[in-house]
Amino acid sequence: MKAMVQDVYGPPEVLRPEETDRPVPGRGRVLVRVHAAGVDQGVWHLMAGMPYAVRAVTGLRAPRARIRGMDLAGRVEAVGPGVTRFRPGDEVYGSGEGTFAEYACAKEGALAHKPRNLTFEQAAAVPVSGCSALTALRVTGRVRPGQSVLVLGASGGVGSFAVQLAKAFGAHVTGVCSAGKADFVRSLGADEVLDYAAQDPVDGSRRHDLVLDIAGNRPLSRLRGALTPRGTLVIVGGEGGGRWLGGNERSLGALLLSPFVSHRLRPLTSLVKAADLEALTERLEAGSVSPAVHRGYRLEEVPDAIRDLRAGHVRGKAVILLEP
Repeated sequence: MKAMVQDVYGPPEVLRPEETDRPVPGRGRVLVRVHAAGVDQGVWHLMAGMPYAVRAVTGLRAPRARIRGMDLAGRVEAVGPGVTRFRPGDEVYGSGEGTFAEYACAKEGALAHKPRNLTFEQAAAVPVSGCSALTALRVTGRVRPGQSVLVLGASGGVGSFAVQLAKAFGAHVTGVCSAGKADFVRSLGADEVLDYAAQDPVDGSRRHDLVLDIAGNRPLSRLRGALTPRGTLVIVGGEGGGRWLGGNERSLGALLLSPFVSHRLRPLTSLVKAADLEALTERLEAGSVSPAVHRGYRLEEVPDAIRDLRAGHVRGKAVILLEP
């Protein structure tokens, strides 16, 4: 099968097309013929081996897994022993292992049947970003109807779902993005949109019950200034910071500080799970949430997609297309 592989850590140029063996599904795993695969910031971190802390898991000197990619949408090709929810031919979406390839394996518990009203391209934009947004709001953030929610990074993959889901949960949503993406965020349903270059969204002039900081780098002290006295901050990833921990210093700081202040300060821990995918499917099929696909890229254009993402050019989610 054709796949995009890497043998060393580095910039997008380390990825190259190669013919590799098709994976074999083990117990509890499903082999999927990948029709589309999403691109997110986690792909870059694993590709680059940055921050260095990720290499403790992915390989100290070189990546153990040669194929990147987690989001997928496609058709079941085969199932391993113990799989009961899927059979060959089923259309599925979820999270897999090395999805920038024609075939990829996924745990049964990380897949769900594809929403009937979505294309494979649209479905591939959902799993990692949609489940992250859902968990950040519903579980970690404990959002309630009538609350004020501030979404920092509202135009990205997670942010585009967070704006829509927060509205669906009955919140008043303020989205923060660049001026060029304001109309896009407004189209997602945001009640208000702030241009971070023109107005500091965390200057303390307005307070929110829940703040989602998505892939940001603002200090905790600044973010707390945007919270009501008992508001909640959810840190969804982070960029910048040092080479060893990247933006994760803030997550550690939030855990240490939270017991001593009135605010709830929480880093997001999120996995793609079938139950969350099914919850998203209900809203996707009902039309209250819709994936925002920036554009489709061919498999050999994965490096271009990652470069566009890192440069801030992507609105919503970039998707790799592998349909025959």
